[in-house]
Amino acid sequence: MTGHWVRFVGGPLDGRIQDLRDSEAVLGRLVRHIHLHDGPKIETHYQLHYTAEAGWEYHLRGRDQAS
Repeated sequence: MTGHWVRFVGGPLDGRIQDLRDSEAVLGRLVRHIHLHDGPKIETHYQLHYTAEAGWEYHLRGRDQAS
């Protein structure tokens, strides 16, 4: 298994870096992050991108793009 990592850009996970499995390294892949706390549930969506300069990144998707 090749070791990849992915960086989150925007939203509550901005700057977070985590491992990315080969099976997850698919352009356009969507992930949903749900943050539960004392207030209302906060749900954010990220889409996977790749560039030679930055590598793998999950970019925050706007509310209108999430559906």
